[in-house]
Amino acid sequence: ETAEVWRNLFARLTEEALRTDILCNLPSYKKVRAFQHAFSTNDCSRNVYIKKNGFTLHRNPIAQSTDGARTKIGFSEGRHAWEVWWEGPLGTVAVIGIATKRAPMQCQGYVALLGSDDQSWGWNLVDNNLLHNGEVNGSFPQCNNAPKYQIGERIRVILDMEDKTLAFERGYEFLGVAFRGLPKACLYPAVSAVYGNTEVTLVYLGKPLDG
Repeated sequence: ETAEVWRNLFARLTEEALRTDILCNLPSYKKVRAFQHAFSTNDCSRNVYIKKNGFTLHRNPIAQSTDGARTKIGFSEGRHAWEVWWEGPLGTVAVIGIATKRAPMQCQGYVALLGSDDQSWGWNLVDNNLLHNGEVNGSFPQCNNAPKYQIGERIRVILDMEDKTLAFERGYEFLGVAFRGLPKACLYPAVSAVYGNTEVTLVYLGKPLDG
C-alpha cells in the first residue's frame, strides 16, 4: 500500500521536474517532498506563472506591480528549511520570507510586498532590510558592510515554529535569527518580486541539518 502511494506521488512529478538540475543532488523521496512543498500555481499573483519544472516562478513584465507567490503547504509546528535563489535581476525590491494565507500576493507599485502588513515577514535582498507590518525592523545580517546578494546565490531559510523564529543562511554560513516571536499560525514560504522576466526558485529541504 505504501509503495502504491509512493508510485502515485512520483507519477505526479513532471518530467521537467525530474530532469531539472535543481534537484540533482536530492534522493528520490526528497524530490517528491520538495515538489509537494513547491510554489502553488493557485496561490500567486496573476502576473507570475510557475514554470514547468514546478519550482521556479517567472514574473511577467508588468509595469507598476509587485507580485508574489506562496508555497502549497504552510507550517504551524516543527522546524523547516528551504532554499531560495534569484535567477534574474533583483530590481529595486526582492523579498524572501514567510506569509500567512491572508497576506496579499499582488499590489500596485514597486514595493516590499512581503512585510508590508502584519501577515508577512520578509528580508529585502536589495537593501538588506528586514520588514514586518509595513516597517523596517533593522538591517540584516547584523554586521558591518554585509555583502549584497549575488544572483544565483542560494539563501537557506530556516523556520522554527517551536522557538517561533525565522533565520537565514548563505553558503552554509549562518547569518543569524531575523525574526522572533512569530505567531502560532500557519506560515507559508513566500517571495515577492518587481523585475520583469526575473525568475525565483524555491526548493523545500525538510528539517534543518537534514541535508
